[in-house]
Amino acid sequence: MDTRIDLIIERLKDVFDPEIPVNIYDLGLIYNVDIDEANKANIIMTLTAPGCPVADILVEDVRQAALAVDSINEADVELTFDPPWDKSMMSEEARLELGFF
Repeated sequence: MDTRIDLIIERLKDVFDPEIPVNIYDLGLIYNVDIDEANKANIIMTLTAPGCPVADILVEDVRQAALAVDSINEADVELTFDPPWDKSMMSEEARLELGFF
C-alpha cells in the first residue's frame, strides 16, 4: 500500500465531528482513501446522519487533511450514504470510548 495513504489516514484521525468525541476515521466515516497517478487523493466518506449540520465543514476538513500530506496536489472528497453508516462501522476503540459494547 502507498505510505501516503497511511499518512492521510493519520491526518484523518485528527478530524473530529464536533458533536462526537471520536475522530471520523475511528467512527467509520471514511469508506475509502486512494491516490491516483497525478497525486490526487480521492476519499469516499459518509456522515453519521444525512442531515448532519456540519457536513460541509467535515468534508472540507477531510480535504485539508489529505492536502497536508507531502506530494498530494489535489484532494477530492465524495460524500455518500450508500451504505448508510451504523455503529458497527466504528473501531473497537471508538465503541469503548463511547460506551457501545
